[in-house]
Amino acid sequence: MKINSVLVSQPRPAIIEKSPFYEIAQKHKVQIEYKPFIRVAGVSLKEFRSQRIEILDHTAVIFTSRTTVDSFFRICEEARITVPETMKYICQTEAVALYLQKYIVYRKRKISFADGTFTSFIELIVKHKDEKFLLALSEPHKPELPDTLTKLKLHYHPVILAKTEAADLSGVDLSQYGLLALYSPSDVKTLIATFGTENLPAVAVFGESTLRAALEVGIPVRANAPTPLVPSMVKAMDIYLTKIGNGEEVAPVELTADTQKEEFIRNQQHKLAKKPRVRRPAAEPKK
Repeated sequence: MKINSVLVSQPRPAIIEKSPFYEIAQKHKVQIEYKPFIRVAGVSLKEFRSQRIEILDHTAVIFTSRTTVDSFFRICEEARITVPETMKYICQTEAVALYLQKYIVYRKRKISFADGTFTSFIELIVKHKDEKFLLALSEPHKPELPDTLTKLKLHYHPVILAKTEAADLSGVDLSQYGLLALYSPSDVKTLIATFGTENLPAVAVFGESTLRAALEVGIPVRANAPTPLVPSMVKAMDIYLTKIGNGEEVAPVELTADTQKEEFIRNQQHKLAKKPRVRRPAAEPKK
C-alpha cells in the first residue's frame, strides 16, 4: 500500500526546499503537510510569582526551547529584574543558544550548548556542576531531565515558564493521510481528544515519552526516533516509507528499556561522587 500524503504535527517550514522533509517528499513522491497539534504560550507574571522562584538566587539558566527563552526575559522585564552579566546559559541545542542573541550579547563564556541529545546535554550541565541552576520548563514537560538532575544531586530549581495548549484540529481530515508524525505526548493527547484512537493512519513518533504516551492509549506506532540507528524523524519516516513502498510488513514498535542511558546516568553519578584530590604542596628543595 503506497502512502501518498503525510501529516507532520509541526509548523510549516519558512523555506520548504531547505526542510529535511523536502527530500523525503521528492524521494518517495509523497505530499507532506504541516499542522501543529499544540501551541505554547508563556505564563503570566502572576503565574510565575505563584511558584515562589527567585531568579537572582541562581547563577545559570537551563533552556530547552526558544519559547522558554522568550518567557524568561519577558518575565524579567515585567518584574523589573536586571539579569546580571555573570549569569550563564546552558542550552540543549545550538539553535536555542543562538536565539539568545535576541536578548543578550552572545559570548561563549556565558552561553554553552549541547548537540540536542540527552547525554551530551547532561554532560554539559555536569561540567558546570558548581552552578545554581534555574531549569526553565514548559507544562506539561518530560520528567526525564529534572529526574536526572535530582539523581545527580545537582543544585537546581525547576520553574514553569510556558504552558502547552491543544490546537484547533476541527478542519483536519485524517483519512487523507497515510502517515502521521507526532513529536510530543501533548500531540498524542490532542490527537485522541479530537479523533479518538480508531481508524487512525500509521503513526510515527519522536522521543521515548511520545512513544510511551501513544502505546499507553493503544495507538500502534510504526516508526520512532531517535535511536542509535535512527537519529531523526526524517530518517524514521524514510525507512518506513521505503519498506511500505517495497510491500513489506512493518511490525509495531515496542517500548524497551534504554540500558545505555541508565548506565550513562550511573557513570555521571559516580563521576560527581568522586572527591577532588587535594594537591600536596611541592617539597622544598634541599639546601
